[in-house]
Amino acid sequence: MDVGETMNQMRDAMNVRRVFGEPYKEGDVTIIPVARVRGGGGGGTGEKQGRGGGFGLVAAPAGVYVVKGGAVSWRPAVDVNRIIFGCQVVAVIWALVVASSTVR
Repeated sequence: MDVGETMNQMRDAMNVRRVFGEPYKEGDVTIIPVARVRGGGGGGTGEKQGRGGGFGLVAAPAGVYVVKGGAVSWRPAVDVNRIIFGCQVVAVIWALVVASSTVR
C-alpha cells in the first residue's frame, strides 16, 4: 500500500462525523451524541526494503448535547470501568499504607 494512500485514508477516517453522531429527535428534544476520537499514523520507505505505513483510530463516548426549547445542555458520559479502576487503585494504596504502619 502506498504511504500517501494510507495518509489519505487516515484523514478520511478522522472527520467530524466520527466526533458528532447523527442527531435524533424524541418529541421536542434533540440529542446529539459526541465521542472523543484519537488517532495517528505513519509510514516510511527504505532503500533496500519496501514501503510501509498504517494508522490507528480510537473512539470513546464523551456525552451528548441535549437541545430542548432553544436551550442546549451537556450531559457527559460516565465511564463506570474507569471509576471502578480508580477505586481499586485507592484501595490498594490504602491497604499498603495500613500494612506499612502496622509492620513497625
